Order: sequence, then C-alpha cells, then structure tokens
Amino acid sequence: MPRKRGLGTKRGRKVHKGLYHPPTMAVGAHDPNSIWNHMHRFTLWQGERGYSAHTIAGRERSLRVFAGWAAERGLIRVQEITRPILERWQRHLFLYRKADGEPLTVRSQLAHIHPLIAFFRYLARENHILYNPASDLELPRIGKRLPRNVLTVAEAEKVLSIPDLSLAMGIRDRAMLEVLYSTGIRRAELVHLNLYDIDRDRGVMMVREGKGRKDRVVPIGARAIQWIDTYLAQVRPDLASGADDGTLFLSALGQPLGVHRLTEIVREAVNDAQIGKRGSCHMFRHTMATLMLENGADIRFIQAMLGHADLKSTEIYTQVSIKALKAVHTATHPARPIRSRLARGDQDAAPATDEAEALLAKLDAEGESEDA
Repeated sequence: MPRKRGLGTKRGRKVHKGLYHPPTMAVGAHDPNSIWNHMHRFTLWQGERGYSAHTIAGRERSLRVFAGWAAERGLIRVQEITRPILERWQRHLFLYRKADGEPLTVRSQLAHIHPLIAFFRYLARENHILYNPASDLELPRIGKRLPRNVLTVAEAEKVLSIPDLSLAMGIRDRAMLEVLYSTGIRRAELVHLNLYDIDRDRGVMMVREGKGRKDRVVPIGARAIQWIDTYLAQVRPDLASGADDGTLFLSALGQPLGVHRLTEIVREAVNDAQIGKRGSCHMFRHTMATLMLENGADIRFIQAMLGHADLKSTEIYTQVSIKALKAVHTATHPARPIRSRLARGDQDAAPATDEAEALLAKLDAEGESEDA
C-alpha cells in the first residue's frame, strides 16, 4: 500500500518540523492572481488595518502551509480554489499524523482553517474572486473537556520556589513567575510590561495593547509587587544598558526578554518542580482563573482580568470597576499573606456553572495556540 502524504510532507517526505516548507521561489510568483501574491497583499491589508503582528504572522504561516499543499496539486491561482478543494484540505488535516503518530487536535485543525476563512473573505470583499468558497465551510466541533494540567496551590508554590535566589536571574525569574501567577496575563503581555505599568498604591497593573490591541488594568497581589521591587532593587540596574527603553523584565544581555525565552524559563521551572505536569506560561493563566473560581470569584471578574471581552456566555455583564476587581482578587487569589474567610472555607465553594466552563474552555483553546 502506498504511503499517504500528510500535512507537512513533500512527496511523502517529512520536512520542516511537520509543516510544509515553501520553496525559496514561490510557485506562481509571476502570476498576479496566484495564491502567493494574494497572500502578500492580504498581509499588507491586515497591517494597514491595525492587525497585530502576532495575528498577521500566525495567519501567514498557516496560509503558506495551505499554498504549498495546493501547489503540489497543481492549484496555483486563487480562482482555482473551490469549496470541494477546501473540504479536501480539511480532510487532509483530519487524517494527518504527527511524528509521534498522534493526530492533530481539533483546535490545531481549526488553527489552519480560520486563516483561510479570513483570507477568502478578504478576497471576496476586495473583488479578487467572484464568490467566497470558504463562506459555508462546516468546521469541526470542539467538545467540552476538563482543563489540562491546572496547578493546585501547593504545586504552584513549588514551581515558584524553583528559581535559585542566589543568582540574579533567579530573582528575575521568581518575579516573573509571581506576576504570571498573580495576574494571569499572557506571556506576550508580560514581556511588554514597562517600569511604570505597576501602580503600587492601588495594587494594580496596566496591560498595554493586549490581545486585540486593547489596554486593561488588572489587580496584582502584594507578594508579586514585593518580588518586582526586589528585582528592581537588586537585579535590573545591572542589566539595564544606556539605551534603556523602560521594559520591566530584561535578559542577561540587557535586552527585552522574548516570548520564546520566557516560555523556556517557565517550562524549565515546571519540569524541575517534578509535579508530574507539563506546561508553561499559559498554565499559570489557567491556574489563576481556576483557583479564583474555586474560591468563589464571580465569573465576570475573572473575565475582566483575563481580557475576555468576546466571551459570549458573559456578554451580558457590564464593565467591572477596578476597585471591585481588586477586592475580589484580594479575597480569592491564593497567593496572599492573609487568607480570607471565603478561602478558609467559611462559605461553600461556588458550584460549577456553564459560564465558568465556557471561560475555562476558552482558556484551554488559548493554550493550544500558545505553549500549554
């Protein structure tokens, strides 16, 4: 039986970490109606309309994979892509097996499909094609499942204790872990924190241009602020160079820390803790939300902290004031000096709700595209 060609194969051969690696000269580069040239126009169009660099780069990666797959089948121009072709691509994603023999998760499949939907919607709106072949695609459904690898309070504390505090980088890493645990911000949001984003008097932190380029203010616990101040007093002055741009967390070379390096640092701490769980930055985001929900925090407060403005199940809630949000954070986050009546068990834990399940499912979906 001939071997099936899977996602990321070229003539049956695995290349570039499981994804199809496009040739140096894009197929159809000289054809103005080629998929490749329209991809370039789509990238420029997104930039002009203020899409984030992260979104643009992620879509381009997925579109390149599709363009390579289509080119192998002699499909060069956007006009040649029909709904049956896109359904073949969906089937291809479903049947693909990774190097370890595992299939792509539904979320991974959707991560390759959604950029195509956006691409063809753009082509139709700009009149580059007569109709949108992706308009009525039936997408795979995501089933409900429990959160993966959420830390208990004891496990979180064990991970937090891993950095070697006798080293400058250990103090920095402990401060970063405390911020992730206390605030639940995304890894990209942490690496873009500025020195002046911490408001110690009010116990809050400004998150600038989060997902969707939206600013928000989130509570931050006293313990996390203490570790930030320790890092600022003992470590950062030696790291900062003459061209200091004010970025809070710096690398050993005095440069802003990258998201991938942050992921490595957190993943190493989780592994070194030997708690039998795997994960990185997103694990702390999910853990914060889960533990606060278990301690009785209202779903709308968690939504506001996470920046989930588009969570359909909680669209009915109004804007939450930062004062009320700070009070809920202080009462329900486990990383605090004095435990509240609620956390001590004087009240029953809040029962699971559809809204809470929806929020945790959304967090799980985020982790699929990040580093969980």
